[in-house]
Amino acid sequence: MGIFQEFVEKNPGKIIGILLGLIFGYLAIKYGLLKALFVAICVCAGFYIGKRLDENMDFKLLFNKYFGDDK
Repeated sequence: MGIFQEFVEKNPGKIIGILLGLIFGYLAIKYGLLKALFVAICVCAGFYIGKRLDENMDFKLLFNKYFGDDK
C-alpha cells in the first residue's frame, strides 16, 4: 500500500484526471457523446461558480459580468 499511497500523494492531478476521464467515458458510452459533453459542461460551470463563491466573490457581480446588460 505504501507505493500506491506515495504515487497518489505525488500525483493528485493525474489521479483526478484519470477519474474524470473514466467518468466521462462511462457517460459517453451509456448516454451518448452529446449528453456526456452536456454533463461535462455543467460540471465545469458548477466548479467555476463554486470556486468563485469559495473565494468570497459576490455572486451578483459574477452573474452580471457574464449575463448583465452591457449598454
